[in-house]
Amino acid sequence: MRGPTTRQAAFTAITPDQKVPRNHPIRRIKALVEPVLKELSPLFDEMYRLIGRPSIPPEHLLKGTLLMTLYSVRSERQFCERLEYDLLFKWFLDLNIDDPAFDASTFSKNRGRLLEHAVAARFMQAVLEEAGRRRLLSEEHFTVDGTLLEAWASLKSVRPKDEQDPPAGGGRNPDRDFHGERRVNDTHASTTDSEARLSTKSKGQAAKLSYLAHVLMENRSGLLLDILVTQASGTAERDGAITMLKRRRGIHRRATVGGDKAYDTKDFVRQCRELDVTPHVARNLSGRRKGAIDGRVTRHAGYAQSQRKRKLVEEGFGWMKTVGACRKLRYIGVLKNQFWMTMEAVAYNLVRMANLQARPA
Repeated sequence: MRGPTTRQAAFTAITPDQKVPRNHPIRRIKALVEPVLKELSPLFDEMYRLIGRPSIPPEHLLKGTLLMTLYSVRSERQFCERLEYDLLFKWFLDLNIDDPAFDASTFSKNRGRLLEHAVAARFMQAVLEEAGRRRLLSEEHFTVDGTLLEAWASLKSVRPKDEQDPPAGGGRNPDRDFHGERRVNDTHASTTDSEARLSTKSKGQAAKLSYLAHVLMENRSGLLLDILVTQASGTAERDGAITMLKRRRGIHRRATVGGDKAYDTKDFVRQCRELDVTPHVARNLSGRRKGAIDGRVTRHAGYAQSQRKRKLVEEGFGWMKTVGACRKLRYIGVLKNQFWMTMEAVAYNLVRMANLQARPA
């Protein structure tokens, strides 16, 4: 028998919790997030005044940002639109079915308060402390790596720094002829995002306006301990790694750090040893270059193990670029992109923690 197509007139009393399957992976993630947000409640109290009109709760701002990352939502406006009809989103934010969605402008404006108080970094640290209580972290073996992320700016916006008059004609998007013009960061800058830098991953590839994202990963579970967004330059990858190693928690005197060939330089190896960290980076013997790593390091079994485990960091970058949709950044400036990438790392850690806890012993 053919069923009827008109079924929207019926009234039913259900809750979003009833519509989310009991075995859905998002339930494990929410179980990890709730105690962390409760722990951060005193910080949230300090951010708001006791009087005035109630704003969007910071818990909703953080949860909403996590949902944007977990479900590849490309903008705040699209998220607020989806929140109006997506029962899973309402359930994750503890909203009722008839609760209205947030206004996109209000959501973005209120989230700026999280940026001012560095809540993302505190949120990530609280998640890592929860991972430590679940015995998912180690304090001895780490990996560093960096990747280029395309900035939210067009190559057309790259102009000479001393240019007096912008090109006329063409409306908001005038044509530009770059043939024969040598554009370098010393003499040119983007008028859209002045902090972005022209950079390329390897010789022969076209340069793009980019930022560098650096991560510090612990080797036991593959969780990201730290993430740093900087301007792209020839030494930024190694400088960012040293910065993260200096501010790492749980310093252990026999710590090791793995890395690829880009870190096999005398300066990086020297700075690591000054921090009581043994560099287990891949040897760079290409061309005439002679790396700083020799047989005194590579002969140990731990070196080979670090080289195997360091490949886990590519899973984190791959997840953030595909699922998190950060291959091309959506914000302008280092500060805003640092907030977004920190939330990307938090979301990745939550997914990985949920999967590790779900595995049979």
